[in-house]
Amino acid sequence: MNKEDIKKLAQNKNFISGIYNYCDRWCERCAFTTRCMNFAMTRDYSDDPEASDINNEKFWQSLSEIFKVTREMLEESAEEMGIDLDSTDYEEASRDEGIKDKITQNHVCCRGAKQYYQMVDDFFESEYIPSLRVIERSAGDKAPELQKIDGLDGPATLDELVEIIYWYHHFIYVKLMRSVRGTLEERSELLEEFPKDSDGSAKVALIAIDRSTAAWGHMHRHFPSHQDQILKIIQHLDDLRRRVEHVFPEARNFIRPGFDE
Repeated sequence: MNKEDIKKLAQNKNFISGIYNYCDRWCERCAFTTRCMNFAMTRDYSDDPEASDINNEKFWQSLSEIFKVTREMLEESAEEMGIDLDSTDYEEASRDEGIKDKITQNHVCCRGAKQYYQMVDDFFESEYIPSLRVIERSAGDKAPELQKIDGLDGPATLDELVEIIYWYHHFIYVKLMRSVRGTLEERSELLEEFPKDSDGSAKVALIAIDRSTAAWGHMHRHFPSHQDQILKIIQHLDDLRRRVEHVFPEARNFIRPGFDE
């Protein structure tokens, strides 16, 4: 994809501006892919299995091409606006970024999110895999079904519950890192009248927390012998939700382009 292709996509009025900033990156389950410029940009590569495989050299080549084109467009825009990119004091900027990174990583929400994904990894490694073998032997070919979960078209199977939990367990941490980092960069009075990106990212994290909590609630029924571990995870998620809602009180009210309109 070259610069002209990207510019042409940007002029397509069917795309919802910024919709990809506040989604959960789960394109397979999204109803707005035809209205997402980000999806259109990656579609050329997603049709090629090799270009979609992170372990394949072709994947990194395609990613490098997109980066190169984006860099060229950035330099052109900077030149048009009279901005000298080479005049930036990168050493000072690097120090500032390092301070912000430490503040973000040590924030109570980010630490809670990191602890959550570690709890998930520990559970699936020590509890889920051994227990699954027992369930498969007792259930045979028929997997048990439960009531519908938000975001699914039908009853949730065990595989779907695991997929939901795995999809979001790192995603929550990443989005909260962005939210907290955003609060450090949204101090300008000029931005007060506009919706805050930190609230938008926090809202997506909250949605992921809600769906993960629901999935764990159903997992609780699949693994009655591990109720204590699962309830501990659910409690941790609920505590994290409360913290996020306290730190970002306007997050739930954020209107995400496309999704909430």
